[in-house]
Amino acid sequence: MASVHRQTPPTGAVVDARFDVVLAGSVFFDIVFTDLHGVPSAGTEVWAEGMGSTPGGIANLAVAASRLGLTTSLASVFGDDVYGRWCWELLEEHEGIDLSHSRRFENWHTAVTVSVAQNGDRSMITHGHPSPISSDALLSDGVSSRTALTELGVMSSLEQEPWWLRAAKQGTRIFADVGWDDTGAWDPAVLEPLSSCYAFLPNEREAVEYTRTDSPLAAARALSAHVPLVVVTCGKDGAIGIDSATGEEVRVPAVPVRAYDATGAGDVFGASFVLGTLRDWPLEQRLKFSALCSALAVQQFGGSLAAPGWGDISDWWDATRASGDADLISRYGFLQDVLPPERPGAVRRAEATFRLIDHFPAT
Repeated sequence: MASVHRQTPPTGAVVDARFDVVLAGSVFFDIVFTDLHGVPSAGTEVWAEGMGSTPGGIANLAVAASRLGLTTSLASVFGDDVYGRWCWELLEEHEGIDLSHSRRFENWHTAVTVSVAQNGDRSMITHGHPSPISSDALLSDGVSSRTALTELGVMSSLEQEPWWLRAAKQGTRIFADVGWDDTGAWDPAVLEPLSSCYAFLPNEREAVEYTRTDSPLAAARALSAHVPLVVVTCGKDGAIGIDSATGEEVRVPAVPVRAYDATGAGDVFGASFVLGTLRDWPLEQRLKFSALCSALAVQQFGGSLAAPGWGDISDWWDATRASGDADLISRYGFLQDVLPPERPGAVRRAEATFRLIDHFPAT
């Protein structure tokens, strides 16, 4: 994995932090079905050609960050069931994610999501129970991290001072997202915590609805009055970024690919953008890199295990140069300077089944 090039952080930022990124949230055990023979309807059975098992939820962000070489700490709750144990082992042992702030609980089962990926989109069914302990309790002792990724809707609903705000006061730069508002209210009060954040990364629908504007650019401009850095992701239309400190506005196109499963693409974009920020890349370069990483992710299925590693990025760059695509070669020429000199190995992908270390021997 590539190491993060450390620069002198702004005044007040965390110096010599233990981690690059800290995350808190719920982990799900995801089962993903792809290539269905038809659309499920009442009283019928539909077969799927593909199936994968993968950690989901906040694990999407954690794996995406770790695969890019960011030292990543995750605070979450895991059940003592097979699903929870498998997720823990995969995240800690295979993906190198710190789980020292996570806990396992007896007689509490891991939430399960069944996701059906079809025509570039997905439908999901989830079963789970409320967490027996809050993220604030898991991180009550604090964590030394250069950045944190979190969600505004969760933050603003808490009555007590949330963990991320305590971290922000210690100099951790907060990269915030926002969840879908299924009530349709899009209450602007949800955005009030932006005053304590470094960056805000909503998608275009969320940005437009919360700001009552009529375009992603207008929404980004409105949001830039509340937070230093705004990035609005626009799916197939790329992304828009505004740095309110410099007044810089950048728009980058998406990387054309055949989308297979969009699960986790926004998480990959966010983790990639954090990497570029920690490396002090120009805003346009950060946006281009994030757009590329999310495009590589949607060509795989399974959320967290679809996240690209440096080997995937290297392979794409080699193939792009060989193709002679002048536009992409020009746009992504900076990869020559940021790719690791050693050839990274392949990353793990979602598989139909899962195994534990002490499983029964096959017969």
